[in-house]
Amino acid sequence: MRVHGIKIRASLPRPQRSPGHRLASTHSPLEDSAVVIRVQNFVADGVFRAELGEFFTRELAEEGYSGCEVRVTHARTEIIIRATHTQEVLGDKGRRIRELTSLVQKRFKFPENSLELYAEKVQNRGLSAVAQCESLRYKLLGGLAVRRACYGVLRFVMESGAKGCEVVVSGKLRAARAKSMKFTDGFMIHSGQPARDFVDYAVRHVLLRQGVLGIKVKIMKGWDPEGRLGPRKPLPDTVTIIEPPIDKLITEPLSEQKGPQEQAIPPPAPQQPLEEQPVVE
Repeated sequence: MRVHGIKIRASLPRPQRSPGHRLASTHSPLEDSAVVIRVQNFVADGVFRAELGEFFTRELAEEGYSGCEVRVTHARTEIIIRATHTQEVLGDKGRRIRELTSLVQKRFKFPENSLELYAEKVQNRGLSAVAQCESLRYKLLGGLAVRRACYGVLRFVMESGAKGCEVVVSGKLRAARAKSMKFTDGFMIHSGQPARDFVDYAVRHVLLRQGVLGIKVKIMKGWDPEGRLGPRKPLPDTVTIIEPPIDKLITEPLSEQKGPQEQAIPPPAPQQPLEEQPVVE
């Protein structure tokens, strides 16, 4: 071990054992092999999902590909493709979806009739960062100004019910020197587990004549108890103000008298002044 060019020998305590006895292992060979197989399956599953997502991203970019979900059962494997234009994913009489099924089946060596691909329409594409990133990408390829295209995406996302949105475009926008432009609106969080649960993030690249532009889109979703437009649980720091209960009207206190009640003496009536009588002579 070398630290700043100095060689250091790491001295580790040696296990104490009596002569003629082998050092006992805490795990059996079967347990070690089971752990290795489990790790290999975990890594293989991650590589499969990553390669599948990359393939669909390149193949279904124009169809508004927004992600996929893999469901594995004992009989077959189902892959659900989420896109904004599902009819184009299916193709004429299901031809396109059959071609994709054949390609995936041959690439990953699935047995016959053990793989099914389905297309699901994105319910609210304004809350999908991938869909908005692809939309902005095609706007820039069409020659639309960067500022106008980004503000259009921001307005559409906020009108779709998002809590916040952030769009970053970096590269050689106009001049020869590269720069970055950031457009934000609403509320956005950047750290912690809520950032993973509430923020949808996507990155795309645009190849233009002057160079490559990078696009980053972040969409902050709101809390939805039904789980359609956002996570079911609210943010940890959410403050809920409960309306106070309606208080009953408090009447004036009454005093109870145990003894005999005294009759109240009415006050004397006021005497009216006497009228002066005329004197008769």
